[in-house]
Formats: sequence, structure tokens, C-alpha cells
Amino acid sequence: MVEDIENDVRRYTGREELPPPEEGTITIEQRESIGFGLIARAMFKMYPVRTVLGLVLMASQAFLYNAIFFTAGLVLGSFFGVPSGSVPYYLVFFALGNLLGPILLGRLFDRVGRRSMISGCYATAGVLMALSGYLFVEDLISPATQTALWAIMFFFASAAASAAYLTVSEVFPMEIRAMAIALFYAIGTALGGITGPIIFGQLIGTGERGSLFGGYLVAAGLMVVAAVVELIIGVRAERRSLESIAAPLTAIQEEAGAGA
Repeated sequence: MVEDIENDVRRYTGREELPPPEEGTITIEQRESIGFGLIARAMFKMYPVRTVLGLVLMASQAFLYNAIFFTAGLVLGSFFGVPSGSVPYYLVFFALGNLLGPILLGRLFDRVGRRSMISGCYATAGVLMALSGYLFVEDLISPATQTALWAIMFFFASAAASAAYLTVSEVFPMEIRAMAIALFYAIGTALGGITGPIIFGQLIGTGERGSLFGGYLVAAGLMVVAAVVELIIGVRAERRSLESIAAPLTAIQEEAGAGA
């Protein structure tokens, strides 16, 4: 498998010889399982700042996604008079925006960099959310225009959310990468994904555009806050090995034991 990858790189770059691999070794202790106590220690003791980063990124995108996506049909029907049977046609454009975002922007997260791309996508999604909310409360847009703005917003939000999922896996020791995604997804969904639809459902129930606009501003503000947090404490993980970003748990434990 490695030989096939190296041959592909040679063909792609036109180089006959590849540079030698980085020097250095690591020790990995083979275990049948990793307990939750060790996972909690890695998250809250070893990497507390990265834990805050992951929670902010996951919760903010979950709030935006679930608040908008799961109430879009209610908004289109209650405020624009779109028949319920026609709502799925509008949602198709949401799906297209979600699909095209990661496909077209994904490679830039490695080429341009994690910090700038993640913060840029979060901020852009937040600004578009606020803009669409303003046009909505002023009754300046049609359901088609509203859907188009949401689709463009999700184009960036989808790429941002995808990067958030990968961030929480690559910034923690590789033994707990899968569990990190699971934990942050569960916590982030609980914080943002559950509260979002409940809050927006209540706001839609008032029948007032101004109340719903306030909810849109909250969602936009959370995305902008996440963008700022990423700029400040984001990890530059592009083009780096996982071991250099976060040492394996065994290596961390050996250092801790030596220090004690």
C-alpha cells in the first residue's frame, strides 16, 4: 500500500526519488481498550484548550444546522405560504449546498491552512445568516431568495462543520481519535443541536418575524464567536503527522512518569 502511494506521488510530482522519511521513533503500547478515565484525562488535563476549541466548534455549528434545517419547512410555510408538499423541493438546494461545500473547499484546508479556512468559513456562514435574517425581518426576500441565501450559507457551514469533526480527531492522541469524534459530537449536539430546534420552534410559534430574527442573530453570533476562537487557539495541523500534533498516550505517560 505504501509503495502504491509513493508511486502515485512520483507520477504526480514527476520526481524519480522521494525525500527520506522524517527521523524519529515513538513507542506505542498495544492495548485491548482505552478506558473513559484515560480519555477524560487526555481531554481535560492534557489538552484542555483543545477541548474548549472542539466544544465551541461543534456546538456552534450544531446550533446553526439544526436550528435552520429542522425548522426551514415551518419558516417557508408560516411566513412565505409555501405549501407543505412543495417544501422538499426547496430542501434539495440545501442538500446541494451541503454537498458542494466540502467538495470544492476541502482541499484548501490543507493548502491554505486549518486556522484561516475554518475561521473564514465559520465567519462567512455567520455573516450570511445575519444578512438573510435582516432581509427576512424586513420582508425584502421571496422564499426562493431565502432558500438561495441559506444554500450559500450551508455551502460554507458544511465545509466548516466537516473541518470541525476532523479537528477534534486530529488534535488528540491517535488512540482516542474515533472516541473524540463520538464524544464531541454527542456533547456538541446536546448543547447546540437539541436547544436550537426547541428555541426556534418557540420563536416561529410567535408568528413574529422580529422574534425569529433575534434567533437568527444568536446563531450568527455563535458562528462568529467560533471563528474568533479558532483564530486564537486553533491548531495548525495541515501537512503535519498526527504524532507531531498530539503525542500518543503511551509517550505522554512515559514523559509524565519520568517527570514524577
